[in-house]
Amino acid sequence: MIKGRVICMVQTRPLPGTYRNRGERIDAITEQALEETRILTECGVQTVILQNMGDMPVKQQAFPETIAYLSVVASAIRRHFPDISLGVLVNWDGVAAMAVADAAGADFIRVEHLYTGAEVTSAGILQGQCCEITALKKKIGTDLPIYADLWETHGIPICPQPLDEAAWECVHEAFADGLFMCGKTAQRSIEMAVAVRKRLPDIPLFLGGGATGDNVRELLQYYDAACVATWIKNGNMSNPIDPDRTRYFVEQAALAGDRICI
Repeated sequence: MIKGRVICMVQTRPLPGTYRNRGERIDAITEQALEETRILTECGVQTVILQNMGDMPVKQQAFPETIAYLSVVASAIRRHFPDISLGVLVNWDGVAAMAVADAAGADFIRVEHLYTGAEVTSAGILQGQCCEITALKKKIGTDLPIYADLWETHGIPICPQPLDEAAWECVHEAFADGLFMCGKTAQRSIEMAVAVRKRLPDIPLFLGGGATGDNVRELLQYYDAACVATWIKNGNMSNPIDPDRTRYFVEQAALAGDRICI
C-alpha cells in the first residue's frame, strides 16, 4: 500500500556488472540509497520506490546479478526504515520486481515498461508481462499489490487503444491493483486522469511524473498520489536530493485537499 500523497524515487547508482558502473561495490551503493531514503523520510515522505535507473541502457529481462544486488539494497532499506511504504521498480522487468520485493519484504511493485500491450522504446520492442508477473505472484503466494504504468511517455505504444479501454483491460483482464499515468504536460496528465476515472472511478490512480512543487496541488485534485524524482534533484537525476525542494513539494501536496470526484 502507498502511504501519503507523495511518492519519491530512490535510484541506485549503476550496479556492479552494468555499463556505467566504474568499480563501485554494492556496500557503497547501498549506503547511497539509505542516505537518499533518510533525507526523504526526514522531509516527511512516507512512500519510496527503489529503482535501478543508473543501470541504463537495459532490455526488458533483468540480469541475475541485478535481481541479487537490488534485493540487497531493498532489504537494507526495509531494515533501516521499517515504517515507510517501500515499492520496487526494476528496469524494465516486472517479474524481477516481484521477486525482489517479496524477498526484501517490500509493500508493492511498480511495473513501468510494460504490464500490458507492447511498445517501442530505445531498447527495442517491449511486451506486456502481466501473465508472467501474475503467475509468479500466484507461485510464491504473495499478496503484493501490482501498480502498473498504463502509458509511459518514453515509449511509443504499438496499436494503442483508447486510454479508458486500455485502463479497463489492465485492471479487469490483467488484474493490476492500481495505475500509474502521466502525460507530457500537466494538463495532459489531468485529461488522462479524467478519462480513466469516468471508466474506473474507484481504482487507485497515481501520477507517474511531471509534478513540481508549483503544480502538485492542482494535480492531486485528480490523482491519489504523485511521484517525483527529477524535480527534487534540481532537474538532473545525477544530482543529490535537495531537502528544501523536497520539503516544499511535501508541504504543497499536503495542501491539495481531497481528490475531486469526477
